[in-house]
Amino acid sequence: MRQPPEVPITAEGLEEVKRELDELVNVKRPHIVAKIKAAREHGDLSENFEYHAARNEQAFLETRIRELEAIVKNHVLIESNGPSDRVQLLSTVTFQEDGAPEETYRIVGPAEADPGQGRISFESELGKALLGRRVGEEVVVRTPAGGSYTVRVVRIE
Repeated sequence: MRQPPEVPITAEGLEEVKRELDELVNVKRPHIVAKIKAAREHGDLSENFEYHAARNEQAFLETRIRELEAIVKNHVLIESNGPSDRVQLLSTVTFQEDGAPEETYRIVGPAEADPGQGRISFESELGKALLGRRVGEEVVVRTPAGGSYTVRVVRIE
């Protein structure tokens, strides 16, 4: 049997995952079960939109619960090595593409990556390109479509 992959995550990210898992298991799951029960009481299930919608919602919820449980079970805590003049895991990096405003992201594990919240995965193309770089370096970032763009590292925290 194959060993499940380790999930690198920060202590803060793990706590966030545990909070979401608790909310889904103890609040949302019982709510959906109640919706399914109520919809069943409406009779013929073959034409019961509320029942089918609740079952779909339950399927999505159960999938997310399994994902979160796998993260909790297989997590490996990642910690910062402290200040560095090079981009590393958990660094906060500010960079700029020519003519564009500066952007700042924290380099994290894939389980807690959320670019909208300023966190990118070290496995992403941008994350891989930035790792090991210093302030002032120009970095070529490859895109999944085969293109590329260049950014300059402005600050590392």
